[in-house]
Amino acid sequence: MTETAESVNFDVPSYMRELGQYAREAARLVGRAETGDKNAALYAIADAIITDRVRLAAENQKDLQAGKQRGLDAALLDRLELTDARIEAMAEGLHQIAALADPVGAVSELNYRPSGIQVGRMRVPLGVIGIIYESRPNVTADAAGLCLKSGNACILRGGSEALHSNQALAGCIKKGLQQAGLPATAVQVVATTDRAAVGELLKLEEFVDVIVPRGGKGLIERISRESRIPVIKHLHGVCHTYIDDQADLDKAVKVAFNAKTQRYGTCNTMETLLVAEGIAERVLPLLGRMYREAGVELRGCERTRQILNNIIAAQESDWEEEYLAPILSVRVVADLDAAIDHIERFGSRHTDVIVSENITRGRRFLREVDSSSVMVNASSRFADGFEYGLGAEIGISTDKLHARGPVGLEGLTTLKFIVLGDGHIRV
Repeated sequence: MTETAESVNFDVPSYMRELGQYAREAARLVGRAETGDKNAALYAIADAIITDRVRLAAENQKDLQAGKQRGLDAALLDRLELTDARIEAMAEGLHQIAALADPVGAVSELNYRPSGIQVGRMRVPLGVIGIIYESRPNVTADAAGLCLKSGNACILRGGSEALHSNQALAGCIKKGLQQAGLPATAVQVVATTDRAAVGELLKLEEFVDVIVPRGGKGLIERISRESRIPVIKHLHGVCHTYIDDQADLDKAVKVAFNAKTQRYGTCNTMETLLVAEGIAERVLPLLGRMYREAGVELRGCERTRQILNNIIAAQESDWEEEYLAPILSVRVVADLDAAIDHIERFGSRHTDVIVSENITRGRRFLREVDSSSVMVNASSRFADGFEYGLGAEIGISTDKLHARGPVGLEGLTTLKFIVLGDGHIRV
């Protein structure tokens, strides 16, 4: 298989079709691999990442320098960077995936029918998964690990801004697979920056079963529009925190501050703060000061601006904006009903939070807010696979069919019916 895909006469369609053929062949082998073999590969990949951490950091620096020269914004550069802690987190994520129960082959709902046959359902891999993502090279390790443990082969197409980082990680993955006796082609990282590779991948319905995009809204809209293959996706993360008038003040301040400032460039970062009128004059001055000290720009409704001086007036477009930056829109609402109405109108079905000591209101929020993750008294930043105990995630889905929320091992499998008989015939 082509190791490097950059040449004057490089044939992108042929190259991508070659990847698809290799992936389909590898999927059969990985799909029947024993759990121990898959775990051995995960541990070997993690070891290779730690062993090669100096080289990974050096390759990542090439990408960071190139990104700065290209004028990438701070949020993209943050996603691109592989710090020592993030390199260790990639290895730890693989260890966590290895520690999880293997979903492949699990049988459920096995029951006798009146005819005497037993009917149940077995969890099986999806097959070949194509993953298209931007910036974050840690996705390469997470995606490889999750696909491998769930018995799938995968084709990974990272962004051009992370080419050096992703190719370095591809070497670690290949080394780990070979050490465990699994096909190196079970995980293939596209080695060309040619944008046509994405379009070609979306046409490989003969070889690829599911496409998972991770990136900006424009990328995901394009993939959803052009793909001939089913897509697991979320378009953007307009996440809300609603502070109820029966919230504990200390909890409210802590949760709302963390939800915005713990990290700015992620899809589970709060972008809109909703505050009940009955508590607004108590909580907003505290939060306003903390956000100001953290360098967060506030854009508020008229009532918010009466409480907090010298903040920007929010426009209608602010309520549906995913900033991915130190910017926060703030709105004072009458009550829980008004908060839910706002989320229904402007939300992206990603993650929404209520801070309240009223159990009935918390349960109403959980029941009525139609998002993939809904929380009570906790920061929206918890909405990811690592924090949910999935080991890592392949992405977040705001769709309602097949998978929803952080997509871990189970989301990368499907169910088929199985029937057990003993010479039974239908009469």
